[in-house]
Amino acid sequence: MPPTLAAVAALPQLGLRVLTGPRVPDTPVVWVAVSELEDPTPFLEGGELVLTTGMRLTPAGAARYVDRLVGRGVAGLGFAVGVIHAEVPPELLAAARDRGLVLLEVPRPTPFIAVGKAVSRMLAAEWYEDVTRAFGAQRELTRAALAGPGPLVARLARLLDGWALLLDPSGAVRHAEPAAARDRAGALAADLARLRGPNARPADGALASVALSVPGENIVLQRVGLSGRPRGFLAVGTEAPLPHVAHTIVGAAVALLTLQSEAPRTGRETRAALGALLLGLPPAGPAVPRGPVRVLACAGPVLDALDSDPSGERCLAVPLPGPGRRTAVIVPDDLTDAVTSLLAPPPPASAPPASAPPVSAPPASTAPTSTAPTSSPPAVTGPVGVSDPVTMATARGGELETALQQAEEARSAARRHGRPVLRYADLPGQGLLGLLDPGAARGFATGLLAPLRAEGLVETLRAYVAANGQGEAAARALGVHRHTLRARMRKAAELLDRDPDDPAVRAELWIALAVASSEDDRIGHPGASRSGPPEIA
Repeated sequence: MPPTLAAVAALPQLGLRVLTGPRVPDTPVVWVAVSELEDPTPFLEGGELVLTTGMRLTPAGAARYVDRLVGRGVAGLGFAVGVIHAEVPPELLAAARDRGLVLLEVPRPTPFIAVGKAVSRMLAAEWYEDVTRAFGAQRELTRAALAGPGPLVARLARLLDGWALLLDPSGAVRHAEPAAARDRAGALAADLARLRGPNARPADGALASVALSVPGENIVLQRVGLSGRPRGFLAVGTEAPLPHVAHTIVGAAVALLTLQSEAPRTGRETRAALGALLLGLPPAGPAVPRGPVRVLACAGPVLDALDSDPSGERCLAVPLPGPGRRTAVIVPDDLTDAVTSLLAPPPPASAPPASAPPVSAPPASTAPTSTAPTSSPPAVTGPVGVSDPVTMATARGGELETALQQAEEARSAARRHGRPVLRYADLPGQGLLGLLDPGAARGFATGLLAPLRAEGLVETLRAYVAANGQGEAAARALGVHRHTLRARMRKAAELLDRDPDDPAVRAELWIALAVASSEDDRIGHPGASRSGPPEIA
């Protein structure tokens, strides 16, 4: 609302004096107009505070002058004294009192520009308050919209201090706030028919609306939806006519409801693709990536990372059960490098190359190191495993399931070796370990190593196998004397009933140690154990 005449008259810095009565009405002042014309009304719109020195005012013309101002609907008249007239002419004062025009005396020290600036500042403050209120209301409506259309309608009614109805295309009530407002729906039927008509939608695409005024109530009715057929209607009612800021708030609510109503249409392709997969049919449609795809296994804030880049729009992310916030991401093959860089940025240039160690050289005895990305947004937690490509045109659930298993195996291996990204195709040892059944292999490894585990000799055997049976190198890796190592290995050979110096036996022990070192149900391919090759003199 613009500032009132009473608020302007009360500004102490202006020194204005009310001459027409003790009480100044709360008439809005939309602007300040300075004019010395006998008839300034052709240049006024109504609602102005007119300022004059009375340069052309005569006693005989005072009444006609006041009549013209009142007829135009000005907010009030300010008369400057000490310039042309020493005081306000009595004829002007009498006419103003007779016709109900507020007359203010402007003292000589107060220039008209000071009055104009004061009103301008008040208007700017009011405008800023409206903008701030509208912005705050839009935030509240957006927050409410996250919980659905019902909470949004309830919040809108409270913001307007009135009632609100959300109607479906037929006019039936979907949500009402308060509940008693549901009874008003029947009276809106005729106006809903007007909004459904072929001419209800303006050429510029804006939503059409109808404003109604009934005794004691003002109603605004708007369509919801962008298509030719409305997807619903929003009706709001208040005791007083809606100010401009309230119309802005209602428009924000309509926009949010329109987004909610149109969103299910954008998900049709996704639902169709899901239905095809459930029926065992080839998935199709814009929601399904074209051409070959890969499955990525990762953990952490994957969805946030994908949302931060346009390439994420072509990916399908599926949270996986279990600990660690694991997520599988189906990625078009041509975006694999971009998405893996987004989820797990490459290590610094000083880091070792990302290729995994060969089968014949198990990795060094160092703990896995996490690669902390330096770019924004933050990388996911831990490394990323990448499957072999799968063709979506012929893919079935089993093939995608295999791809997921490949991705998780690659991620498990990458985590053990501190790699940010590892592809399944780059895993060493697939020719042998990849042929083993995880359950059977784990049972074999557990049974074979159980006697050594009971005597605390597993790590001794691991170092001996990693050193290819060279006792001196294995002793240095363990930090023990070579005689101590020799005694331990004699004990291990007795418990195993096998000769660790036999290459075939060492190969068998290498496989058992590799299987036992896996952290989950899958066999980690790269490397035979957590111990790498010791330094051999």
